[in-house]
Amino acid sequence: MEQSQDFTALKDSVQTALVATTRSVNDLTNEDLQFQRTVSPAVASDLDEKSARLLGLANGLLKAAGQFTGQRVSALEDVDDVDFQWQGMMDVVDSLLYKIDTCLDDYTGLIKRKEAPTSELGRDPKRPKGALERSMKTANILKPQDKFEKKIDNFDSGPWKPLLTTKPHAQRSLDDSLVVFTDQEGKNQFKHPYETEILDLKFPQQVYEKATPQKYLPLDSATATWVDTWEGVLEMLDELKKATEIAIDLEHHDFRTYAGLLSLMQISTRDKDWIVDTLVPWRHKLEVLNEVFADPGIVKVLHGAYMDIIWMQRDLGLYIVGLFDTFHASDVLDYPSKGLSYLLKKFADFDADKKYQLADWRIRPLPEEMFYYAQCDTHFLLYVYDMLRNELVEASDRDDPEKDLIGKVLQKSQETALQRYENIIYDAATGLGVRGWSNQLLKTSAIYNSEQFAVYKALHQWRDHLARLKDESTNYIMGPRAFQQIVQVLPSDRKALWSCLGPNAMHLKSHIDGLFDVIQKAKAEGANGPSMLEYFRQGLVEAVQKPLKATTSTSIETEKLPSIEKLTLKRSQLFGDVPLSSRWDGTKKAPANDIIVYTYPKPVWGPVDAAPEKEEEADKTEAGATHQPVTDVAADQEFTLKGGRRRKSRDIASSPVGRGTQVEADSEMSVDDAAEKTDSRPSESSATTEASDSDYVTPDEKKRLERKAEKLAAAEAKKKARKARKKRKRAAMKEKADKEAGGSQEEEQPFDYSKAESVLHGSKTNGSGPAKGKGAKPFNPYGDKSGDAPKGARKLGLVKSGKTATFKK
Repeated sequence: MEQSQDFTALKDSVQTALVATTRSVNDLTNEDLQFQRTVSPAVASDLDEKSARLLGLANGLLKAAGQFTGQRVSALEDVDDVDFQWQGMMDVVDSLLYKIDTCLDDYTGLIKRKEAPTSELGRDPKRPKGALERSMKTANILKPQDKFEKKIDNFDSGPWKPLLTTKPHAQRSLDDSLVVFTDQEGKNQFKHPYETEILDLKFPQQVYEKATPQKYLPLDSATATWVDTWEGVLEMLDELKKATEIAIDLEHHDFRTYAGLLSLMQISTRDKDWIVDTLVPWRHKLEVLNEVFADPGIVKVLHGAYMDIIWMQRDLGLYIVGLFDTFHASDVLDYPSKGLSYLLKKFADFDADKKYQLADWRIRPLPEEMFYYAQCDTHFLLYVYDMLRNELVEASDRDDPEKDLIGKVLQKSQETALQRYENIIYDAATGLGVRGWSNQLLKTSAIYNSEQFAVYKALHQWRDHLARLKDESTNYIMGPRAFQQIVQVLPSDRKALWSCLGPNAMHLKSHIDGLFDVIQKAKAEGANGPSMLEYFRQGLVEAVQKPLKATTSTSIETEKLPSIEKLTLKRSQLFGDVPLSSRWDGTKKAPANDIIVYTYPKPVWGPVDAAPEKEEEADKTEAGATHQPVTDVAADQEFTLKGGRRRKSRDIASSPVGRGTQVEADSEMSVDDAAEKTDSRPSESSATTEASDSDYVTPDEKKRLERKAEKLAAAEAKKKARKARKKRKRAAMKEKADKEAGGSQEEEQPFDYSKAESVLHGSKTNGSGPAKGKGAKPFNPYGDKSGDAPKGARKLGLVKSGKTATFKK
């Protein structure tokens, strides 16, 4: 291509070639290449040649783009590697396309090139410049913990013992303070060695008094002192002992270490700042600072000291007595923000750039910008403390605990100072613990089957063990993205496993065989194991059952309980010797023919020993009863199905004459009589039953039953009279209708159409009813077809939506 060709022609030619290539690829994807490869060896060899050429071009592109963008992708050895490394390839291509797009916009003038800043317009070199460089986030340096005189033990699973060798400002000796106790989880832990001193602490009086804030020194005239020698520590200690308030801050690193690494300490007084290197090999000697840190007469000002307290205990053996946490002060004062940057801007008008919070503070020598940032964290903090203290004292009422704001801040600061460090426990079986697989499982959105779940647990345990062994963070050993991809893909060979790890896993190259064996073993064991959902279901069931088991358990010994037979009294304390019921007396039996079965025990209102004669008769009847021979069943005969009937009394049911009479009466009854008889039967039956029961009740009860029978008889008489009136009325209406029908037939006249009303202009009527005004109701040929026949049942009302009501008694 000639160099003289302008940019437009070049762009058009490239675009045309790309469009043609894209169309060809789309056409090929619609063809069955595998079939063509099978039926034609020539096509198969041609496809293999083209695939190898495209794979070589892709490798060359990724290699060149990786050098240009700073990203690396492993070489593509075959077509399967394209699938395994697809995400990494897309990252490189996206970065390349972004840079191409930027260069094109710059060339066409869409974006104007920025002029390089001159030295006259440059900022103070101490000030932060732009985003934090990658080398400052994760520095590739030797691990400083390898040079420590006291090595770190990441496999310690027992109670963590404080590093103290001496205890300055002690109210209780060190030996008496190092006591083991059992926490709420049932684990043995050492008590806080300064617990007594912190709980009995009385802050200096100036903490509760309002005073004029002491202004901080200008940053230009206040140069921080770098402390990385033992002599420098002792000199700083002498200066700190003279102060009444000191400000402290820490910088921490947790990526290239398992438990964490305290990398820097900043200490400030009213007129001086120190930056202490806590990565020196003899850092355990910094315990000497407890002579100031544990002094109850010196106020230690920190911001958000919850983790700072734990880090100092774990790495340096330092403890804070007399803490004032400015975070709790801003919280009690209800500030819109509780961060240190907000306080610095509010009181010192200083804009803190917090990007260096994520910097790698292990870098030595410390860059100037990071040194400047570390100094600013504590340089203004004592002035902020003065402003917050005055505001708290002014708003506090020391006599009212609810309004004692300064007391609340000191109480919360005291609770923060009592925090204790504990070893990181890992339970591979249950996944419990701060870094257990159970916590991470709750945060993932994926759902694993039984094999994936087994691989997930095994891989998590393998990664944690290797991180402890090499003193690295679990994310450095294997990032969450690679971890999840391995669990989901379940690689079947080492090459696929290596592709899942990504380009930043070179430190795992020597462990690839062991990792693959762990995955295959877990996959085989998990084939019949629980899935992720089953694990959660089982956990929920156990969580519900635990309190149930706890409530059913008791510490009372059953052997000491008396027998239940000893607790039973032969004589009732409430009723005495009064018999409750003969029903429960096994020595007496009621007559066989008089036994009435109730659905519930019927109350008895008198003594039940009043009928001995009937009991004797019943016994004789039972004794003399013999089995009667069974008669032959009569042959099948014709019969007529008649209306159902019910027995009115035991006498009618047992009498042959009464039975025959009743059958004949039923066959001759009318419909109305049947209805009348049916309505009257329940009352008669109930009356008879009540009468039969009267033999077993008191005279008062007999009178009540007689009155009830009279009332029922009167009610039945009224009902019969009412039915008779209705019957006579219906007969009269029928007779009248017959007469009217007969008269109309005799006097029937021919219809006179000349006098008929106009059909089109007739008087309006309301449906089937007559017109307005008086007059006879016109005949409706479509209505009243039923006549005097019985009316059908009314249609049940449909259930309507809305508010419902309950029944009332």
